[in-house]
Amino acid sequence: MILQRQTSRARSSWFADYVDLVVMRDVLDIARIRQREALPRLLRQFAAQTGQLLNITKAGQAVGLESSTANRYATLLEAAFMIQRLPAWGETLGKRPSAHPKVHVIDSGLAGWLLGLSAAKINSRNPAALTEFGHLVETFAVGEILKQVSWADEVITASHFRTEAGDEVDLVLETWDGLRLLRDRLGDRFTGGFVLNLGELAYRKESKIAVMPLSALWSLPSRRFS
Repeated sequence: MILQRQTSRARSSWFADYVDLVVMRDVLDIARIRQREALPRLLRQFAAQTGQLLNITKAGQAVGLESSTANRYATLLEAAFMIQRLPAWGETLGKRPSAHPKVHVIDSGLAGWLLGLSAAKINSRNPAALTEFGHLVETFAVGEILKQVSWADEVITASHFRTEAGDEVDLVLETWDGLRLLRDRLGDRFTGGFVLNLGELAYRKESKIAVMPLSALWSLPSRRFS
């Protein structure tokens, strides 16, 4: 396991072997592809977009692939559980939402390695590194929430919401009996919203909206807002 590797070199070697095993073996088992050497490079491009709107064309161009080929390879990486596309929420709330999905590398640790994002880079407070770290934190949080959502008895769909003006909700959870987010627009159908951060305090910000540390995802029992 990666956590048992004591040095950065050992961890880097583990991630490299993992990518080689999954991308070069599992993906090839799913489909025969011509440019298999492009897959690891394409995965790195998706890591650079993690937590952001997916731009297939840009990612493909960066590794010399046509958009249609890059999209097909992205589907293969999804099938191998390397990335996931989070679709845009499909109901207009006053402003036209983005129709583009977001992309998340499922393993946030792998995403960090692909980005070359180390603790030293983050601690240096370099703006570019902090921006990448912010996207990585979003990917981690979304991934942890979706794991817990998968345990629910009822069917819950996940999406993101973003307007053309840039206003966004990173994760929207919706059940078949009504929406659970976007309180002001959705009224009584809204159950609760959470702002996750790297702090240590949990507190109610306003009606049905709370601020919580990321650690609350696995340390606090779930409860409904009143």
